[in-house]
Amino acid sequence: MGGMSSVIAVIFGIFWTAMAFRMTAGSPFDGIGSIFPLFGILFIVMGVANAIYNFRNATSRDRYSMIDITDSESEPDPLNELFGRKGDLLSRGEGTDGDIDSEAASNSPAAGPGEEKAAERPKGNSFCPYCGERVADDYRFCPKCGRDLPG
Repeated sequence: MGGMSSVIAVIFGIFWTAMAFRMTAGSPFDGIGSIFPLFGILFIVMGVANAIYNFRNATSRDRYSMIDITDSESEPDPLNELFGRKGDLLSRGEGTDGDIDSEAASNSPAAGPGEEKAAERPKGNSFCPYCGERVADDYRFCPKCGRDLPG
């Protein structure tokens, strides 16, 4: 849907630019004659950029995602790889100069010497991160896909 709306935006931008040039050609104000056609050119540029983004996302294997319901090992996000993994670093407590939220630190059990701290699923996270199925907080496995739930 986004790709088709960008094509419509490009067509509208071409129409706007042509009409704006015709209407402002004999204008006694020189600045206005150049401002209104620029809106059409702006529509064209935004439409082309949106079309490239949407059509590439529709045809590529690793798609850009607004909401991730899977972990980064099963489906990487190309935008995270391009611009860095700041969200992943913050969720692990890295990238914050060692400052961890005190509430999160007090609710998590401390690992003993030689023990590795197990990842804990936050309360209220009632969806499988692999398939998106709704699960209860006490489930260890997803009833739909059968994968082990984190935590």
